[in-house]
Amino acid sequence: MCQVFISADPHLYEYRVRSVRLHGVATSIRLENLFWNVLADIASRDGMRVPQLCTKLYDELVQEHGKVDNFASFLRVCCGRYLALQLSGGIPQDASIPIGSLNAQRVLASERSGSAAPFGVDAQSRVA
Repeated sequence: MCQVFISADPHLYEYRVRSVRLHGVATSIRLENLFWNVLADIASRDGMRVPQLCTKLYDELVQEHGKVDNFASFLRVCCGRYLALQLSGGIPQDASIPIGSLNAQRVLASERSGSAAPFGVDAQSRVA
């Protein structure tokens, strides 16, 4: 069993520190390369770069919860949820479909129910 995991490219679990400006303040974020790669995939779906995605996620997290305790951990969880939602069908694997075009409530409902229903895409809300 472990061979599947230990055979990973060591570059994937090496960490990299990136500097991101959050409201004019330079912040260092330390993540493994695998997570930076997933964040790049997420960002590119909506025409963003990783620093822009990080800023957007940070702002929305502060708006929802009032503070951020461990932003690097939050980003890792975002990456894991993104990949899991793709596997379950909650988020389409087609990278040309922006995350912002998905119906978030449907995606969350499919996650809660464990169903692989229709990607959370509304015909009316999908960006062409």
